[in-house]
Amino acid sequence: MRIAVDAMGSDRAPTVEVEGAVGALLERPELTVVLVGDRAAVEAELARHPQAPLGRIEIAHAPDVIDPGEAPATAVRRKPNSSIAVGTRLVKNRHADAFLSAGNTGAVMAAAVLMLRPIPGVDRPAVGSPVPSATGTFFLIDMGANVDTRPQHLLQFAHLGTIYAQDLMGVDDPRVGLLNIGTEPGKGNEQTVETFELLSRSPALNFVGNVEGREVIRGACDVLVCDGFVGNVLLKFYESIAGFMAEELKREMEAQGVRLDLKRLYSRLDYSTTGGAPLLGVNGVVVIAHGGSPPQAIRNGIGVAARSLERRMVEHIATRLGQVAATSESR
Repeated sequence: MRIAVDAMGSDRAPTVEVEGAVGALLERPELTVVLVGDRAAVEAELARHPQAPLGRIEIAHAPDVIDPGEAPATAVRRKPNSSIAVGTRLVKNRHADAFLSAGNTGAVMAAAVLMLRPIPGVDRPAVGSPVPSATGTFFLIDMGANVDTRPQHLLQFAHLGTIYAQDLMGVDDPRVGLLNIGTEPGKGNEQTVETFELLSRSPALNFVGNVEGREVIRGACDVLVCDGFVGNVLLKFYESIAGFMAEELKREMEAQGVRLDLKRLYSRLDYSTTGGAPLLGVNGVVVIAHGGSPPQAIRNGIGVAARSLERRMVEHIATRLGQVAATSESR
């Protein structure tokens, strides 16, 4: 299993990527990691890790970097030797099985769509991530890849999220909910009302209806569907309020002289525990990590890519969307 890692993507590249990759290799003896980036910088960083299994580490030289402020699609075309473009091309040419990047999210998406192409039946690939709830974890899709969507896109997101929940979360029949301002079928704007109808009529989905914001954290569904604008706002608020409440709880306990180990709580709320969000709907495994990722997030993101390959998630998505398309045509 060969996983390409953008060694120049994070805020502290290549230090974070190299340390995270070494950690993943020590955990998983079946992996080979291809570090994509400036060869001299990557080699210098590797020299700081004498425990690194060098026999399972390769370097793909990529002298250019796509900066956060660059226009994604334009930058991918103008910088074919950037770490994002080279890493994606490795997957396209089957020199790597998956690609992980903590770089410019838009550029990673653009490179994946341009080079790997969407799976037939997917109009717009989406980004999703597991999010903790009172009853376990739910999968939020979309998280920001598509800020303007049509109901048909949201229907596709529901199928993409269902496959992820089955393959990587171990949920046999995931409950799909539509984020809305009320639970009644007629609630919401024109987009959500029409989406509700599409989800309700899809026999392949275990659709449980509209889910209000206050029910999200209570575990009302296993897959929560929304457009990328709403999903991104929800996720960032979710992350910030979770950290805020944890700090407030710690402060209050200290004021009362109560000692309590909050490590388990922090680890559950910490985004680095998940490591990366998969870009679902393209012909290849692509995982997008946060630009501020620590080494743990890179290590865990590599784990997400590895599990996606082991469970053959891309093949399952292609099969499911093909069946959905065939069913729609037969009606």
